[in-house]
Amino acid sequence: MATMYAFFKGDFVPLSEAKIGILTHAFNYGTAVFEGIRGYWNEDEQQLYAFKLTEHYQRLRNSCHILNINLRYSVKELCEITTELLRRSEVRSNIYIRPIAYKSGEVLGVRLHNIDDDVTIACLPFGKYVEAEAAHCKVSSWRRMDDSIAPVRAKITGIYVNSALAKTEAVLDGYDEAILLNGDGHVSEGSGENIFLVRNGVLITPARSENILEGITRDVVIQLAREVLGMPVEERAVDRSELYVAD
Repeated sequence: MATMYAFFKGDFVPLSEAKIGILTHAFNYGTAVFEGIRGYWNEDEQQLYAFKLTEHYQRLRNSCHILNINLRYSVKELCEITTELLRRSEVRSNIYIRPIAYKSGEVLGVRLHNIDDDVTIACLPFGKYVEAEAAHCKVSSWRRMDDSIAPVRAKITGIYVNSALAKTEAVLDGYDEAILLNGDGHVSEGSGENIFLVRNGVLITPARSENILEGITRDVVIQLAREVLGMPVEERAVDRSELYVAD
């Protein structure tokens, strides 16, 4: 297997050498933002295709703005760095790309200001997020974080404890995935994905105001439904009971 590389502290290094100190602020307080970018290997074309790279890095910049992280690279530069990282790693399979912008200072104290920032990017082979062809889901006892508590439209590492609790509860109860409701009892999202349902031929998904992550794949699904399938799409509040009467 080819050596996997990471972009770390401004340089390309073997993934095994990309390490942070135990006092790093982001490690102690969850003060980092990230993206999860899929790449798909086309065997016939012998080509790796990264999914919506520009859009992911635009969202990363937005998350950095919310968390007061100074991201010193432009979206174009981040795309170029990622392309070079994939080239060096000689990836010939489906992959997962994980950029993280984080509070890199080795200091203690609950704050976001006056702390050094950095960004790292890693990639690794990655299969399906949920192995089951038809996932068995449960409505979690944990509620989705509210935007008035922490900014849910930013992919902040610390917030994902909310998702981890729901996911583990579901798996330990014999399910594949969790569905989280928001504080109002409306459907919000899964532990790591947006939710869609079809009722009477209409594609329905929770609105952005329902404490969802503003998903890039979500936008693509909506576009394909409208432009390719000719399906009407509704973005609105979704009651829990609608899950049980979907088509």
